[in-house]
Amino acid sequence: MVDSNVAAAPARAKRLRLGYGPWAVVTGASDGIGKAMAIELAAAGINLVLVARRQERLDALASGLKATYRVDTRVLALDLAQPAAAATIASETSALDVGLLAAIAGFGTSGNFVDCPRDGELEMIDVNCRAVVDLAHRFAARFAARRRGGLVLMSSLVAFQGVPRAATYAATKAFIQSFAEGLRLELGHLGVDVVASAPGPVRSGFEARADMQMSAAIDPATAARQTLAALGRRGTVRPGFLSKFLEASLAPLPRWGRSRIMAIVMGGMTRHQDGGKGRQERRPA
Repeated sequence: MVDSNVAAAPARAKRLRLGYGPWAVVTGASDGIGKAMAIELAAAGINLVLVARRQERLDALASGLKATYRVDTRVLALDLAQPAAAATIASETSALDVGLLAAIAGFGTSGNFVDCPRDGELEMIDVNCRAVVDLAHRFAARFAARRRGGLVLMSSLVAFQGVPRAATYAATKAFIQSFAEGLRLELGHLGVDVVASAPGPVRSGFEARADMQMSAAIDPATAARQTLAALGRRGTVRPGFLSKFLEASLAPLPRWGRSRIMAIVMGGMTRHQDGGKGRQERRPA
């Protein structure tokens, strides 16, 4: 289902098309922020390559975007945990004039680290970090050659300190935050914009799949819209009130103090878990 009420303001649509069109690649496009990002870009008139694991969801989204916004779409049902996925995306889009990579796919875990399945923690690193670096390297080179383009990378409010009961997930987002900050300075003079999006809780189904109870969550459309508005203007954007509030309230504290506060926050989100067992699930896929 595509929200036909989404319509980009003319100035915003023009900025996105001229800066990052005519094609964009969106990973994690079947759900949550990735799907919302695809809708926002289609509303701006940008053609889309939609990447996720679930073929049927991608097909439905592609069909809806074509009908609603008259854009062209391509679908790639791939699992980014697989080492060859990024190469496949690059190969399948080689004939397209891609100007934007929105690397939204990722997943998280919650609970005590020693209780989380080791294979799941390692797979999370593959999806949240390795695949992002692989894709960013391939597409940044293409964007630099055309002297125009953009990278949207997903950080998180948990990226700025260690977070007990979400230690690996927070570390993967810290990696992305640092990665994006470095790339922004490297690529800016080549005409390539980079933004790290660090939202707080988002109503994307992530909390249910990771067995967490969240409050003050924002909707995915808000996260996508604020992220695209920041692209080319800021290096980091924090969509949602909670992310901005925590930035302001935690900034004066040393890292160990921020980690202590986040331990309290995560403890509240995972208190219901039976015996503290960790759960892991993808988001969005």
